[in-house]
Amino acid sequence: MELTDDNLLTLSEYLKQTLNPDVSVRRPAEKFLESVEVNQNYPLLLLHLVDKPGVDLVIRIAGAVAFKNYIKRNWKIDEDMGDRIHAQDRTAVKRLIVNLMLHSPESIQKQLSHAISIIGKHDFPEKWPELIDQMVEKFNTGDFHVINGVLHTAYSLFKRYRYEFKSQALWTEIKFVLDQFAKPMTELFLATMNLTQVHANNVEALKIIYNSLVILCKVFYALNYQDLPEFFEDNMAAWMTNFHMLLTVDVPSLKTEDDEEAGVIEQLKSQVCDNVALYARNYEEDFKNYLPQFVTAIWGLLTSTGQQPKFDSLVSNALQFLASVASCAQYRHLFEDRTTLGSICEKVIIPNMEFRESDNELFEDNPEEYIRRDIEGSDVCTRRRAACDLVKVLSKYFEAEIVEIFGSYIQMMLQNYVANPKENWRSKDAALYLVTSSDSKRQTQTHGVTRTTGLVSLPDFAKQHIEPELAKPDVNELPVLKADAIKFVMMFRPVLPKELVIGSLPHMVRHLAASSPVVHSYAACAIEKILVHKESTGVLLVKGEMLGSMATELLTGLFGLLETQGSEENEYAMKAVMRTFFILQERVVPFLGDLLPKLTEKLTLVARNPRRPNFNHYLFETISLSIKIVCKTNPAAVASFEQALFPIFQGILQQDIQEFIPYVFQILSLLLEIHTAQDIPEPYMALFPCLLAPVLFESRANIHPLNQLLQAFVNHGPHQIIAQGKISGLLGVFQKLIASKFNDVEGFYLMQAIIEHFPPNTLEPYIKQVFVLLFQRLTSSRTTKYVKGLIVFFSFYAIKYGASSLISIIDQIQPQMFGMVIDRVVIADLRKVSGEVERKIAAVGISNLLTDCPEMLSSPYNSYYPRLLATLIEFFELPQDETVLAEDQMFPDVDEAPSFQANYSQLMYAGNPKKDPLQSIGDVRLYLAQGLGKLSPGQLPGLLGQIPEPNANHLRSYLQTAGIGVA
Repeated sequence: MELTDDNLLTLSEYLKQTLNPDVSVRRPAEKFLESVEVNQNYPLLLLHLVDKPGVDLVIRIAGAVAFKNYIKRNWKIDEDMGDRIHAQDRTAVKRLIVNLMLHSPESIQKQLSHAISIIGKHDFPEKWPELIDQMVEKFNTGDFHVINGVLHTAYSLFKRYRYEFKSQALWTEIKFVLDQFAKPMTELFLATMNLTQVHANNVEALKIIYNSLVILCKVFYALNYQDLPEFFEDNMAAWMTNFHMLLTVDVPSLKTEDDEEAGVIEQLKSQVCDNVALYARNYEEDFKNYLPQFVTAIWGLLTSTGQQPKFDSLVSNALQFLASVASCAQYRHLFEDRTTLGSICEKVIIPNMEFRESDNELFEDNPEEYIRRDIEGSDVCTRRRAACDLVKVLSKYFEAEIVEIFGSYIQMMLQNYVANPKENWRSKDAALYLVTSSDSKRQTQTHGVTRTTGLVSLPDFAKQHIEPELAKPDVNELPVLKADAIKFVMMFRPVLPKELVIGSLPHMVRHLAASSPVVHSYAACAIEKILVHKESTGVLLVKGEMLGSMATELLTGLFGLLETQGSEENEYAMKAVMRTFFILQERVVPFLGDLLPKLTEKLTLVARNPRRPNFNHYLFETISLSIKIVCKTNPAAVASFEQALFPIFQGILQQDIQEFIPYVFQILSLLLEIHTAQDIPEPYMALFPCLLAPVLFESRANIHPLNQLLQAFVNHGPHQIIAQGKISGLLGVFQKLIASKFNDVEGFYLMQAIIEHFPPNTLEPYIKQVFVLLFQRLTSSRTTKYVKGLIVFFSFYAIKYGASSLISIIDQIQPQMFGMVIDRVVIADLRKVSGEVERKIAAVGISNLLTDCPEMLSSPYNSYYPRLLATLIEFFELPQDETVLAEDQMFPDVDEAPSFQANYSQLMYAGNPKKDPLQSIGDVRLYLAQGLGKLSPGQLPGLLGQIPEPNANHLRSYLQTAGIGVA
């Protein structure tokens, strides 16, 4: 693609179409841009378009977003796809992007800054060492639009230091950054602090200056997170003096009227609290001289700051600072006095646990965000969570005092509620929040609270204050307290009496009809948690027969909830439906006549706009579970499911709904595996040629489920595949998979299924080329995972076609090549093979080589026989070898694979257990012994003498168990 005006015009037109709400216009434009992005100069065209002032700003922003996404998809070189960006383009992008980002409007600057951070993640510092110099030189421009752009970019590059694991590579990179960046950044910080005085009366200038200070403080946090750098240790006085000044500064001109959004001063003070908390927590010895002044300043902030939401982050970080101080042994004396603890409780903790009007607005107007914060743990920056964390730290070291102080406050708040429930419900909410948040020493998302502090007696508290709340007939009365009560049962279910937990289920079912989205979502969530809860014996608390008695009310309530406006795609309800089906099993069948049409209707609706991945996943799980439950006793019912689902699946595949395609493949596999007829039904065979299309394998999310589906076809209809003439197409899929470091194991699974089910004569024209491909991959890219798969494949081939056939096919490629395979692959790496079925296949296959293969008993391969036998015995007796090859260190984990595409999610209820193709064989040691017993008389004693004595002793034991004597 040339950098011409015509191409820029064409590009802008397609970008404009990608903004069109009409999917028939938008999708083709997106597809076109994806198809041309591999062309040279494509990223440079995007950057030139973004830089053109005459182009509509909306189109320029769309170009910047497209460029960022292009970088996200392609900058990291994919092992399988190769480099999709031309080398000249990579160089040009790095040369142009910093300056372009700095003089762009803010909306474009953010996108390009993100793109720089992605490039930097992969190229900085080794392939982009000049980046720091390019940024630092901009500090001297005096233009704060440019300087802030540099600082935003620096922060986007350095913020990962806050969460990356320590490593030599990370230390080396941070040192490189500090050597070039720490000094100029400190000078910029001090100069900017000075400008706050110089421009004290210029409001517009102060906004920009204080914004710069916010970003500088964030960069400071990132650079100091891993360890205390020497430069910052030497210059601690300069930074801490100014941090203290910023905490206490009052800039009336920058105060905002908005009570919701934090202003620049609130953001700055919040970040300073974060910075000093980091030093108090991690560098207490170096920081001890500065601590008292910060404790005083932050205490003053906490006692003087209002309840408006705009101060939430500031108060949260200030409370976290106090928690950090209290958790350090040398500062703990500051909190020992009971009067001090009482003051902290009264003036700081209780006020920040109160349910404010802004919390009520969130509860009513944005229930999803409320739920995320309250039960999903995303409340890390809220006042309530921070106050709770402080209580937990204080309880750890001053438990008796805290239990006494807060116990009295809880009683006082509950009495206040009883005096006037309608007016004082917030008092009970605060009491319940204090108990649920503070009375847990150990808690997990799956199991709930498993250890408590003893703040209250939980069973007594539940009977007095929770059960009465849930038993009230009006499920819409005081909804916040209803949500609190449900949350209490949900959290403390492991430590509450099981009678109370089971007894709460009917109440939860009633609350599914509550009008508040929070209340009915909590009720559904609690039902799901209770249904999955196990007793100490490992048995489910709620059994099928127990749930059967309330199944009608439960299922009616859950499906009714899914018809409530605003909750049509409620993930908690869908997950509870899935759990209910699982517990009920065949007891759910009478309900499915009414419920399955509702599920398929729901699937049709969400397929038009998949926006809630969790809901969608549980919906597909529920459909899969329904199929398994019904077809377990009535396999013929599979036809009814196919009739209901095929039209929907066809639409999903035709419209290329990428999020759903992996689910469709998994359910098709499940349906196909259930069929008992000898022939695969015609609708499946009509689909089969489409499944071989290379484009389907470009999405990593498709590969495992699609390969499972292809294996189902191979298992059930090999003769139909042969009749269609699709063997070469199937082997083409194998070739693509085996060449990939990520997907080679899928290639082995597919080839094993082909060998197991196809007649040998149909594969004969292709089999030599299959082995050639396997050895080419072994030579070009040998990884531990691949070698393990290769050993299992060779073993399976030897089992199905005979060990002599394995040797013959390998030696056809190169004379006596099999000896190298034995020496450098099997003997070297047999013990690395993992997986129960895989290890069994390997054991039987190698046993066949040793016991049923004349070539192994004659020259030249008899020289390998003793070592191979000894290796097989070690495979039986020694732990699995978990060492990896050197090349694996250069090979990223699957988690690091390009993620800019739909992720694959395994359907738990669509899978089938891995089949053992060697079910007739039991003890593999016995199998080896029986095979050796068939050798010529007199050979066994000689073999025992050629292997190490410990191995020989094990072998004697096998032979003795098999009743085979050694002459």
